[in-house]
Amino acid sequence: MSPTPASLTTLENDFHTLAGRAYGVAEWMDGTLRLYHELLPSVQGPDTKRVQLLHAWLLVPITLWPFDMIALLHQSLSWLQEEKEIGEQARLIIDLLPEVPDEHVCEAVAEHERKVQRGNYEDLIHAQAKFTQAEIALRADLDFQRDWLRLSTHFDVTAFQDHKGVIRRTMTAERNLRPGYRVDLNAASESFRLAFDAFCLRWQLYGMQHDQPLLLKLAVNLTAHGTMILIPSFWSFDPKRDLRWDAINKLHRVRVPGRQGAALAEGFVERMALAAKLRELDAQAKQHKLRGDKKHQFPCAGLGWSTDTSPKRLSRLRKEFAGKSGH
Repeated sequence: MSPTPASLTTLENDFHTLAGRAYGVAEWMDGTLRLYHELLPSVQGPDTKRVQLLHAWLLVPITLWPFDMIALLHQSLSWLQEEKEIGEQARLIIDLLPEVPDEHVCEAVAEHERKVQRGNYEDLIHAQAKFTQAEIALRADLDFQRDWLRLSTHFDVTAFQDHKGVIRRTMTAERNLRPGYRVDLNAASESFRLAFDAFCLRWQLYGMQHDQPLLLKLAVNLTAHGTMILIPSFWSFDPKRDLRWDAINKLHRVRVPGRQGAALAEGFVERMALAAKLRELDAQAKQHKLRGDKKHQFPCAGLGWSTDTSPKRLSRLRKEFAGKSGH
């Protein structure tokens, strides 16, 4: 389900929206959601809309979050609980956020998250047999087994496992930027991270689960900023056979606002220029205090349009580019 408008939501509605979401997000948010509903009736002024926007973002699939929305909302609520205003920098951050994605987007992304959590990309790829072949070969590789034994003998690997017994390597990101790229051998945890990252690069893994390798998959993932396709470096890639392009395009296009292309771009630029000129003509008509038919005929003549042009055409042009300069 999509986020309910913040002014209409209840705590029960929130948990209903989050039911079935991947990654157990309802549990993460429990305390913050309860605090929000407790404090909202007493919040006044411009900060009301700010916390409502953050609350609405909490109900959006986390794949679409640009950062930890829970932490930002909780800090904002803490300020309000202390009868303080939300901090100036936090206000700026909140004001720069877009409106939440609509119901159609949220439902599609929530379903994608559930599949990603299960490691299920089969609806987007055709190449499971390639992965299975590579995985079987890796598990039987004696050199791989020796490397893992050496690593797990040198470090207590259980100290770095999550509740599922998984250790993940340092993740790369867009344009090969990396959140952790330093070398620090003074801390045992950092030494392990470096050794584990080297091990994963050698054997083309994204991690280990107990003593089993988590081999990289051909994968398609949504992010807050776009759609990423990872082709593992060992993969013999066949673009026509390995990927289900129709399904990938459908998933990607769920966030695309409209049609695009060279011809459409040219038409858009032309309409934007007309809208800028229309704003000038409207200002002149107002300055000359034109009324009735003259108020309509003046901008039509200025645009080179027939005076019989429907007022709706002018209205659509004004609405399409409201708030845009056209320069």
